[in-house]
Amino acid sequence: MSFVKIWVHLVFSTKNRTPWLKKELRHNIYKHIAENCSEKDIFLQAINGYTDHIHCLVSLGKDQTISKVSQLIKGESSFWINKNKLIDDVFSWQDDYFAVSVSESQVQKVSTYIKNQEIHHSKKSFEEEVNEFMTNYGWQIVKG
Repeated sequence: MSFVKIWVHLVFSTKNRTPWLKKELRHNIYKHIAENCSEKDIFLQAINGYTDHIHCLVSLGKDQTISKVSQLIKGESSFWINKNKLIDDVFSWQDDYFAVSVSESQVQKVSTYIKNQEIHHSKKSFEEEVNEFMTNYGWQIVKG
């Protein structure tokens, strides 16, 4: 039997960072994503976000990859949002995402950070958060 615990903080935004995720929709979307993750054996520890993005803390299973988990969460949720006409436009997520590993000792801290997104974004825009991630993790945007 294999034992695997790889924590990943996954962040993805709406297409063009359009603020489609109004407060009254977010809870239902998070609930649906959590149910979908459960059905697909994706261990979702925490989920929350703001008007234009979502944070998830997941623990990858032994046969799961970040790209596959991201695809399953984003693809199915955008299909569900459109099928149920939750917004007045065609909904989609941005193709890209952020994903960083989280040590076991930081799981509670990251869970709290995710839980407090509403408060966090009353003080800092998603653009500022993205720039902070870019700096903290040494990422660079490559333009083709």
